[in-house]
Amino acid sequence: MGECGVVFAAGAAVPPETTAASWVVQDLDTGEVLAAKNPHARERPASLIKTLLALVVLNEFKPDDVIHPTPEDAAQECTCVGIVAGGSYTVDQLLHGLLMHSGNDVAHAFATALGGVPAAVRKMNDTAAALGAKDTRAATPSGLDGPGMSTSAYDLSLVFHAAMQKPEFAAAVATKGYQIPAQPGKPAFGVVNDNKLLGVYPGFLGGKTGFTDDARHTYVGGAARDGRRLAVVMMRAEQRPTLVVQQAAQLLDYGFTQPKTASVGELVRPAAQENAGAPVDADPSKATAVTGSGQRAAFGTTGWIVTLVVAVLILAGFVLLKPWRRTR
Repeated sequence: MGECGVVFAAGAAVPPETTAASWVVQDLDTGEVLAAKNPHARERPASLIKTLLALVVLNEFKPDDVIHPTPEDAAQECTCVGIVAGGSYTVDQLLHGLLMHSGNDVAHAFATALGGVPAAVRKMNDTAAALGAKDTRAATPSGLDGPGMSTSAYDLSLVFHAAMQKPEFAAAVATKGYQIPAQPGKPAFGVVNDNKLLGVYPGFLGGKTGFTDDARHTYVGGAARDGRRLAVVMMRAEQRPTLVVQQAAQLLDYGFTQPKTASVGELVRPAAQENAGAPVDADPSKATAVTGSGQRAAFGTTGWIVTLVVAVLILAGFVLLKPWRRTR
């Protein structure tokens, strides 16, 4: 999975083309990667980073813990759910707003509860490191672009894999409609899940969407079929000529057509991190890499040419300088 192109199991059909700069299709139960494109390419995550924030929140709080948003929380740059400063919300209620409607106000409220934005971002990065997500550097809790903010399709696959083990997370991303309770000065209101595959794609389990000008469109979603649970992560995708959710559905369809033995590697497992600092790849003879059509090989032709030229120059310099060397 160190390739800079499309990688899929030997003998398998070529995966469908997408507009995404990178993507990963994984088995949510085993961690096997069925196919990928530029899995470790570092991109802006946009709101997919909220899946990492949600994991931190669920590790530190109970679902029925109560959070009281501050005026700063409620005044964040939107997309916003519309939480009220001074209101009382359970962690589970806010989690639905964070994951269903991508509320930046909710993300800031969670960050405040975690000790403030710098502390929350530090905890997010610590959690990513503990998962083995070494391409990730969170800079904001919401996914709004910040200095150095980056991740990869591989890392977000790790995060989503871990998050889907949390019942509260899995329930929230699978919820189509949710009621946020009334607060002083504001009546109760409904939130609708903005993931367009929910209720449309057979067996869809839920996921998360994201967009910023720098990140472009990002997406994660999972589905269950015939006793298997697969998930796809897409980075830096475009809505034309086909909607991103439709491209995600095509990748999921592709994954479900592959046998359970199809694999190009597996997601690193947190328990084995001390002995597995890099992704655990399957036998290279069982994978195929496609690097044509604008895709780069891991080192590339240019890299070999530059290396050869440098070697020739070093050798020539050694030969020219040899008569002038002194022996001491």
